[in-house]
Amino acid sequence: MKPEKLIEELESIITNHGYKIRKERGSFRSNNCMIDGSAYLIINKLHPVENQISILAKLIFDKQLDQLFIKPIVRKELDKIWKNSMYANQEVLDFDKE
Repeated sequence: MKPEKLIEELESIITNHGYKIRKERGSFRSNNCMIDGSAYLIINKLHPVENQISILAKLIFDKQLDQLFIKPIVRKELDKIWKNSMYANQEVLDFDKE
């Protein structure tokens, strides 16, 4: 899957679960936050596409948004990202055993 299409799919998952996504330029790290009671994910547009994908995947993992339906091709990409990431835990590493 092309990175641009993967970003679209991941953003769709996140926005469908109540998050607003803002892409800004600056010298900051991307992260999620609450502003006036609304959940936001702020993404640094200056970061490489791979980093942006990682931030999106991390939020999906952290907030357990993966518990609902995700297209199989997107799920496959997420599994790869999670298995290769610092925030992967034993539960995610055992996906193939289920």
